[in-house]
Amino acid sequence: MSLKQKILGDVQVLVDSDPAYGIVSPGSVAVTGKMIGSDEACAMVEAVLDGFLTAGRFNDAFESELKSFIGAKHVLTVNSGSSANLVAFSALTSPKLGESRIMRGDEVITPAAGFPTTVNPIIQNGAIPVFVDIDLNTLNMNLDAMERAVSERTRAVMFAHTLGNPAQMDRVKRFTEKHNLWLVEDCCDSLGSRFNDQHVGTFGDVGTLSFYPAHHITTGEGGAVFTNSGKLKPILESFRDWGRDCFCPPGKDNTCGKRFCWKLGSLPPGYDHKYIYSNIGYNLKMTDVQAACGLAQIKKLKNFCESRRENFAILLGRLRKYSEHLLFVSEEAGARASWFGFPIMVKPESKISREMLQKHFEEEGVGYRYLFAGNLIRQPAYASVDHRVHGTLTNSDYVLENLIWVGVHPLITSDCINRIVDCVDRTVNLTTE
Repeated sequence: MSLKQKILGDVQVLVDSDPAYGIVSPGSVAVTGKMIGSDEACAMVEAVLDGFLTAGRFNDAFESELKSFIGAKHVLTVNSGSSANLVAFSALTSPKLGESRIMRGDEVITPAAGFPTTVNPIIQNGAIPVFVDIDLNTLNMNLDAMERAVSERTRAVMFAHTLGNPAQMDRVKRFTEKHNLWLVEDCCDSLGSRFNDQHVGTFGDVGTLSFYPAHHITTGEGGAVFTNSGKLKPILESFRDWGRDCFCPPGKDNTCGKRFCWKLGSLPPGYDHKYIYSNIGYNLKMTDVQAACGLAQIKKLKNFCESRRENFAILLGRLRKYSEHLLFVSEEAGARASWFGFPIMVKPESKISREMLQKHFEEEGVGYRYLFAGNLIRQPAYASVDHRVHGTLTNSDYVLENLIWVGVHPLITSDCINRIVDCVDRTVNLTTE
């Protein structure tokens, strides 16, 4: 046995002997939770022993597995889901796209209720977010409002599949094709979700993923951007890799065979292609240690997704009796959600309130969250942002004040579900005493 094999064997024994390994809050019903073990630990240690550190063989394998799972032609890992959104949208502003590029002042239709970094890249690139309301039945963008919001300045649609619930993608796709719009799908909460048996994110021009510990699989920090477009792939890669024109992978030189034969911009002929920059980019790559964790995780992804669906279905079945007080989310016809969380909305006519639910969740150690930023334009960061609102944002305001969601991740056991349901029971019973 080699020394490396012995080290990895010892890591496996150490991790397997610790039932609490990787669990942040034993005893609590966490709203999110990673599920890692000796497979992930050994993979990460092996990557460290390789000594390569930046994206290498584990990253190549991880990207390949993601391509196969999602059904996308090109997958590029990045250092977070927020970076994935930044790379995805920034790529659409590249001069390499000619007249089809998004310019400063162009409009992008997006829902008002969601996570900030779905919208931030629009603002950071000088485009104008056009906020529309959401549908309370799905928590996704209201498609009637989307269709009415289009103007002569509209160039794109960018939105997330809320809490893993796929939007009605056939209708969205018809709309973007009719108006010749770019389509960016934020799938950070929806890895494994499908619409008409097609993975979300593959309907549009670019899709994004997050591998933060809260999400379906984790690499610690990390994310990915994916596309079926051979034209967009090198542009996405460029924005991820400093904005350079060169497409050599880390540690490689002269992939094109003409490293010192390029003539671009006003640079002198033969300037080193590794140091020619065609986009205003960043360094947003994933490390090989992170990719090693993801490679071990993705082998468990199918089971993770099924656990999330099962837990969601059990909660819905247990809580449906309170439909007089609570509004529940449903899937569109043709959708199969890989749920990120279970949303509970208090009806306006109910005598209970979100604050009452929160009180009981806090007392019982049940984790919960609001729907991220709620109505974004009511957040202080967006007070002076140039934007347009189409129609009213009544439903976005409603979820801001009345929605709470709990976890359905694979660490949610039957005991966890009992504790969640018990909290709701106690809250509702207060109104009948």
